[in-house]
Amino acid sequence: MLLLTGLTFLVPALASVAAPIGEQMFTNPVVSHGADPWVIRWNSKYYFCQSRHNDGVRVCEATNLEDIGKGDWKSVWQPAQGMPYSKEVWAPELHFIQGKWYIYVAADNGDNSNHRMYVLEGTSADPTQPFILKGKIAAPEDRWAIDGTVLEMPDGKLYFIWSGWEGTENVAQNLYIAPMSNPWTINGPRVCISRPEHLWERHGLPINEGPEVLWHGTRLFIIYSASGMWTDDYCLGELAWNGGDVLNPKSWAKKPEPVFSSNTAVFGPGHCSFVMSPDGKEDWIVYHAHVHRGSGSVRDVRIQRFIWNADGLPDFGTPVSAGIPLARPSGEE
Repeated sequence: MLLLTGLTFLVPALASVAAPIGEQMFTNPVVSHGADPWVIRWNSKYYFCQSRHNDGVRVCEATNLEDIGKGDWKSVWQPAQGMPYSKEVWAPELHFIQGKWYIYVAADNGDNSNHRMYVLEGTSADPTQPFILKGKIAAPEDRWAIDGTVLEMPDGKLYFIWSGWEGTENVAQNLYIAPMSNPWTINGPRVCISRPEHLWERHGLPINEGPEVLWHGTRLFIIYSASGMWTDDYCLGELAWNGGDVLNPKSWAKKPEPVFSSNTAVFGPGHCSFVMSPDGKEDWIVYHAHVHRGSGSVRDVRIQRFIWNADGLPDFGTPVSAGIPLARPSGEE
């Protein structure tokens, strides 16, 4: 996605220096405290989905991307106490699939080794209204799982992608994919499509997590987070689909270097989501970063425009420092 060369400075230049004089601007962070940001654009609105103090899920609606988290938060799901999914509610994602809203979220009973993925189903066409628990979503192996997302192919077939353990011990986190028969059911074995093999994927612990689907025409990418999120070396990696069976590991090629990583002013950028500007002309990444060097799990939420290279690969540039004026997404009111 991004080559750590001269091209890495294209995004800051595009976003700040090249902005027309007098154009309205914003600065990062757009949310002063938050992590694992999931934003989706629907019916001219942006919906920001977050865990609520790690014990529930909430959604906030915004007209402008830089205003996510500034409106009224709506609690859409609160788990019952004493259940396998009552604690450590992590990284919820809001998806509109086959005419209904679903939220995919990791949770456990207070013991991290019991983390599994769960599906919530919307009760309304409005994603800020309550969701109900549909059930656990798991491959036949039923291993530790977090950060689940859904890949919908052009033919309508669904696949679940997540971060998980190979066995029952926390040795490493790999990325897995499995077929789905409907938005809440996996109906086949999991397949590992990425392991933390490079040094930049192994700071703190060997970790691949936070997989996110990114389409560009017919080109498909999975952008994922690597290394321990508590380290300043947390970063984003890229898997590119070569057009084969998505369940075949050989259909995915890993870029050998990170595509979005720390610099002298921004630390631990990762766990992202992707949206378009209101006029559909610009691509934007939403991500979290450490509030300062060495802040560990204390993170904030930032947004930044990215571009596409002539070869069809995404170029995220380098993370722009907090406080630097950036042009708002095109087409905003």
